[in-house]
Amino acid sequence: MKLIDGKKISNEVKQEIAAEVEQMRQAGGKAPHLAAMIVGHDGASETYVAAKVKACEVVGFQSSEFRFEEDITEAELLEKIREINEDDSIDGLIVQLPLPKHISETRVIETIAPEKDVDGFHPMNVGKMVASLPTYLPATPAGIVELLKRYEIETSGKNCVVLGRSNIVGTPMSVLMSRKSAYGDCTVTLCHSRTKNIGEITRQADIVIVALGKKEFLTGDMVKEGAVIIDVGIHRVKSDKTKSGWKLLGDVNFDEVAPKASFITPVPGGVGPMTIVSLLQNTLLAAKKEIYL
Repeated sequence: MKLIDGKKISNEVKQEIAAEVEQMRQAGGKAPHLAAMIVGHDGASETYVAAKVKACEVVGFQSSEFRFEEDITEAELLEKIREINEDDSIDGLIVQLPLPKHISETRVIETIAPEKDVDGFHPMNVGKMVASLPTYLPATPAGIVELLKRYEIETSGKNCVVLGRSNIVGTPMSVLMSRKSAYGDCTVTLCHSRTKNIGEITRQADIVIVALGKKEFLTGDMVKEGAVIIDVGIHRVKSDKTKSGWKLLGDVNFDEVAPKASFITPVPGGVGPMTIVSLLQNTLLAAKKEIYL
């Protein structure tokens, strides 16, 4: 069993991005600029936005934060997004999800200009992904593909099972793994909450990508020997064995599954660090006008 070290790979990619940003500056260009919007005071969202800001500093990006109270109206938020769309100094815009119930996530995503949608959620960018055209890929799926690439994990002709069909991870992940590409070309099965006999399906898989949001869902009896296991889940649970009183678990029962796996991502330190790196890569593409002129 080999551990896929997302932290190590993310640091390598950040160094590569930082070197490219330095070249852009030396050539007289400006540093890429990422803007983040956050509504309310959700703890997980605060942590994630802080991590994005720190990552921007590490690679030499400019970053801006726009914070709003939870009672902001949808119309006011959409107007602010339109302002940023028109601001040529900002290359990429992310709106941190989830949003308060009175604000439509769909309307927010569709209001972000496709050329600034570095999360890769706008329908235009999703459509380009499905058509295998150059675009901003959703951050977590793109990060997973990067891990497969850096660890030179063979995917062509393999059976890949994706657990979970969210628009953010599961569905785009199934598209990327089936595409005709160096780290795609899989035969993909997408399972979800209505799928029957999931264990029978996962036992046939060479690669299992778990993004169900259910703590330790994938157990040892659900995987075959030598499978590649990618765990997207993250759950904070109480623990009397840690100083903080908490520990993080994934969607995979690591202790049961790891001995059977050829490669496996840990939680934390696996997929998580790659999500932010993918966001930085998309912002760099936006700044270089490589997707949209």
